[in-house]
Amino acid sequence: MMTTTLRPTEPLQRDAGGALSRHFQVCVNSRPVGAVRLSTHPDFGSAVARIQDLRIEEPDRGRGRGAVAALAAEEVARGWGCRMVEIAVPADAPAALRLATALGYVPRNRGMRKHLGGTAPELPPGTRSRPLTRDEYGSWRRHGIEGYVQNWVMRGVPEAEALAKAERDTDRFLPQGLATPGTLISVLEHDGARVGTLWLGFTDEFAYVYDVETDEASRGRGHGRSLMLLAEQQAVAAGKRALALNVMAGNTRAERLYESLGYLPVSCTMYKNLI
Repeated sequence: MMTTTLRPTEPLQRDAGGALSRHFQVCVNSRPVGAVRLSTHPDFGSAVARIQDLRIEEPDRGRGRGAVAALAAEEVARGWGCRMVEIAVPADAPAALRLATALGYVPRNRGMRKHLGGTAPELPPGTRSRPLTRDEYGSWRRHGIEGYVQNWVMRGVPEAEALAKAERDTDRFLPQGLATPGTLISVLEHDGARVGTLWLGFTDEFAYVYDVETDEASRGRGHGRSLMLLAEQQAVAAGKRALALNVMAGNTRAERLYESLGYLPVSCTMYKNLI
């Protein structure tokens, strides 16, 4: 009889903030066949666990080892007091996606990326951008946090934890507000009227769309596409050759827009409630 178990390869790690993590070997009758790392979530805290780097060696794949290892990791997470567990699946790993789905995980969000050429696209006639002003910043920030919280609450995160994450992320990525280095926050206007906003950040390698939103009264008129073209313009102007973003599961309209513009999925984050 073959028995798949997890064997710790290190003591339980606890950082200064109280986050837990531990590496395990995946073993079949004490024979190592793979590895997995389990940790509590850096953003959502001790209530949410993350299964990371789950790997089964080639000769032992296709025999259910990964499924048993994931279930065993869930049991460890329950022992840590976690109420939820998440896993990130690469877009080019369909077997891993099928496994996670079979184990009851549901998609939360997808990471997407587009490789850019050296020529920036043109905005439609009558459409232009300008920087967000200091007077606009406060209401824009509050509105962004409210929407961010609602997105996570709809996907199973308690409101208090979602609010803490939203405020922490905003402070982390905008420590100096509009003056934060490597950041552009823009207003899109069409025929002189405001129609949406774009928050773009830059890393050494690529640009990232942190937030993009068409104003409610201006939706359904193609301004979302214009905002994404603006993102490409700003990324190319900054010398970046790739543009990345995150889209929440179920936001079909946004996914279709990004796909039509040439964005490709790179990862899928999935979650499961631990009962």
